[in-house]
Amino acid sequence: MDGRQWRTTIAAAQAGDRRALDELVEGWLPLVYNIVGRALNGHADVDDVVQETMLRAVGNLGTLRDPDSFRSWLVAIAMRQIRDRARRRTSETLADDAAQEVTDFAELTVLRLQLEGQRREVAEAVRWLDEEDRQLLSLWWLEVAGELSRRELAAAAGISRQHAAVRVQRMKARLEAARGIVRALDSSCPGLRELTARWDERPDSVWRKRLARHIRGCRHCAEPGEAVVPAERLLVGIALVPVPVGLTLSLALGGKTAAAATTAATGIGWSAKAVAALTKPAVAMTAGATLVAGGAYVVTQPEPPPRAAAPPTAPSTASSTARPKVPGRTATPAPSPPAARTRTDLYGTVVDAVDEAPDPNARPGNLPRRPESGLTSTGGPKAVMQHRGDSVTLSGRGYVLVRWQISPKSRPGALVMPAWTGLRGKLFHVASGGGRRMDDTFAPDADGYTSGMGGPAVGHAVLPAGAQQMWQNEYFYVDGTVTLTQNERGCDYGLIVFPSNRDAVTRDVMTGPGQGAIRYGLVRDTGQDTAPTPQYVTRETPADPATVRQRSRVTGERG
Repeated sequence: MDGRQWRTTIAAAQAGDRRALDELVEGWLPLVYNIVGRALNGHADVDDVVQETMLRAVGNLGTLRDPDSFRSWLVAIAMRQIRDRARRRTSETLADDAAQEVTDFAELTVLRLQLEGQRREVAEAVRWLDEEDRQLLSLWWLEVAGELSRRELAAAAGISRQHAAVRVQRMKARLEAARGIVRALDSSCPGLRELTARWDERPDSVWRKRLARHIRGCRHCAEPGEAVVPAERLLVGIALVPVPVGLTLSLALGGKTAAAATTAATGIGWSAKAVAALTKPAVAMTAGATLVAGGAYVVTQPEPPPRAAAPPTAPSTASSTARPKVPGRTATPAPSPPAARTRTDLYGTVVDAVDEAPDPNARPGNLPRRPESGLTSTGGPKAVMQHRGDSVTLSGRGYVLVRWQISPKSRPGALVMPAWTGLRGKLFHVASGGGRRMDDTFAPDADGYTSGMGGPAVGHAVLPAGAQQMWQNEYFYVDGTVTLTQNERGCDYGLIVFPSNRDAVTRDVMTGPGQGAIRYGLVRDTGQDTAPTPQYVTRETPADPATVRQRSRVTGERG
């Protein structure tokens, strides 16, 4: 995005052309959003600062003497607003700010741009930088991605080009150290697990120093395991993170209603279309960049119609599902209906048939509300399972996210699915998200992937016959206790398990193509015991969890 290419549009907007002003606002909003979002790491103030920046730019457009310098002028306004916001914050408000944080910008970057491997590592490392470094990185990231020049970076930071070079080098060194922390946290180092047992998962300077000290003295954590690619090479050509739905003018205009905001904006010469540009997604891509959500795919269908509240018997549960029948599978003979629920009753919808992918633009139904008292996890807030036999036990009542990471580049072939064992209580497969199924295709990336399942250049992961195709993010609801075990034997894969909540699930599945995803997510939950159960689940505790059968049939009583 070059300011010189916009000279005619900028000049027309300065002359009062409403259409040109509309185009200007729409075209440059993504750049401002990415600078502010990364500098503030997705803090709740991002919308306010972005809106204030755009309002000031529009209000002062007549003072811009050289249209060719529009980009540096706009970026400088954004940086001033970022610094002004930092000065306004007091130590007393920091705790309140933390409570208001939404999904951070590192997470948005990973999900919406489908970053994997070392690119994901760089994005997540931003969380560990201090505020000043994040501000500089928000500019340097765009410089490397081809959106800013070094001259514009220096001007926006208010320093000389020579000083900018020194500061960028120092920031890059701290970024590489932060990458080492992200890499170590994804490892299975027992010493690190013990060290972080009481960590609240919130990156800060104290824990950064503790973790860095551990990594320097730990042979396991200090070994990267693969060649570390410099950050600037990883960021070349990465697209801008798309502007989210809901970025409105009302907050920037003193909390006025949308109608009042529109009136105020048009009062300063902003047309209704320009106002609308801040209330709809604006997606910007660089040439050849992939702009999709970092999701995966599992088998399912749109939310089924309401079912009867009466507990289903074994045959009615199996036959009530709308999923296609698997060739050669016959229905189980119907037993006599019992007078009361017994251990032989089944609950949940049997999901042993492969689903069709839903239409990418099909918005999911509402996720029913289930009781949430919270889940405890033996793996902590973020359990990383990268090797065969790794497991995590979940206890309580609430939602859990299982995120897939498949790496046929390391070892392609048949994929042995994970298993849920020792179930006491109930387990439901409530939703799928992340913006895509793992078999959704996209433009080949630098590593040779054409989908989350691999590609011709790296090989493919192959599912067992009849297994559901997973999405990047799979959501489950636990009411009781269950253990999830990673059964990797063929294709290399990893699972990351996060206790979650209904609001987070809803946000994920409602991210659609207009926000940078390949497709909307999928809601599976019926809100009743007719909700689907996952495949490979049992109340038994076999010595080898990989022997659990695929068929999703579990009894209703606690084992």
